[in-house]
Amino acid sequence: MTPADPRPEAASPTGPAAARPEALRPTGPGAPRPETPRQTAAAAPTVGALWNRARGFLIALAVLLAAGLTFAALNSGARHGYLDPRSADPAGSRAVAELLKARGVDTRVVTTADEAARAAGPDTTLLVTDPDRLGDGRLRAIRSAIDLSGGRTVLIAPSSLSLPTLAPGTRALNPGSGNGATGTDGNLDPRGPGVPCGLPAATSAGRAATGGGYRYVDDTPGATACYPSGGRPTLLVLPTGTPGGDTVLLGSEAVFLNKTLAKEGNASLALQLLGSRPHLVWYLPSLADSDPADAGTQDKDFLELIPAGWSWALLQLFLAAAVAALWRARRLGPLVTERLPVRVRASEATEGRARLYRKAGARDRAATVLRGATRERLAALVGVPATLAHDPASLVPPVSARLTHAGPGTGPGTGADTGPRDLTALLFGPTPGTDAALVALTDHLDALEREVRSS
Repeated sequence: MTPADPRPEAASPTGPAAARPEALRPTGPGAPRPETPRQTAAAAPTVGALWNRARGFLIALAVLLAAGLTFAALNSGARHGYLDPRSADPAGSRAVAELLKARGVDTRVVTTADEAARAAGPDTTLLVTDPDRLGDGRLRAIRSAIDLSGGRTVLIAPSSLSLPTLAPGTRALNPGSGNGATGTDGNLDPRGPGVPCGLPAATSAGRAATGGGYRYVDDTPGATACYPSGGRPTLLVLPTGTPGGDTVLLGSEAVFLNKTLAKEGNASLALQLLGSRPHLVWYLPSLADSDPADAGTQDKDFLELIPAGWSWALLQLFLAAAVAALWRARRLGPLVTERLPVRVRASEATEGRARLYRKAGARDRAATVLRGATRERLAALVGVPATLAHDPASLVPPVSARLTHAGPGTGPGTGADTGPRDLTALLFGPTPGTDAALVALTDHLDALEREVRSS
């Protein structure tokens, strides 16, 4: 037989405590509740919970992606649409390209100097929209194509950066509107004083928007000058070494832009300059056409060496960090008042502070606090402003007068009159040297305040 267990069974309708271990667990409001299979399954995150957690982040990511695509589209349009025959923007040149197409001129867009040089030929017009962007090597390649092709080359707004290679002997003057021959919109007449224009394309087109850009100086035999501004031509046609070939220098690009093509004789001039051959090569120089040697000769700071796309990437990263900080930051609600677990009486706090002063031997600090508090209360009793409560000359006389007016036998704790000298020593005197002297000072200050109150 097995001896009976002397421990009593727990009161339960279903059996002893040994068969129910959970009966030994503590109960009450603060006791932990046992986990059930349903609670354990609920603790696992569901698809809805995961979506609620990640919804804010996904929305912020979508907004950043949309903003980045918008910025990239705006930046790309502003950079690549200028003088582009595929662009219908005001600063594009699609209108003149469509007019040339209607006349049977085939337009081909190239973006490198090698493509432009290979495409040049006697039945081709080569249009260089930004010759100043080309490096020395690319300029020499274009110059070689000009000399050997026998076709026409149109250079838009070339300056002293590209003219020494593309048109030796020609100088470019700074952009200007001239001496009054140019209208407020940059329109010029093909002929002027000292500039007898002999170019049929210019004389038939009439006034055109060639002003406001570069003006040129050239003494090459056989050169044709038109559209003078300030006595200098803004359109110059130079013969090349190959029969039938020529080079056209145009100081302004306005005649090719969509926004100005329909004004004055711009359309006529543009069509005749670009449509003299059956094929047109529209060369849009890119940053790749800048020679590395040229880039190394100029001192650039750190920001100039960073590619343009990185600035947008850094901006998007900054916005992402800001959104993530707002998303993950703690949500602080309103302040909640909380009852202190223990209330300390004022007398206990005073006694504890006194014990600290005594333990530290801080009789000077204790005396200063006692005298300062007494002076402030006495000043209020005798009508002295609080700002003058710590001034002996302002506080002692009215306190002494109050005690004297009260009659003999009203000294603070001594039963005798208290004069100004005694009050000064009591209220502004030196630090007590012993604990007993500090206790006596406390008694005298208390007696003085009682006397003043009762007087």
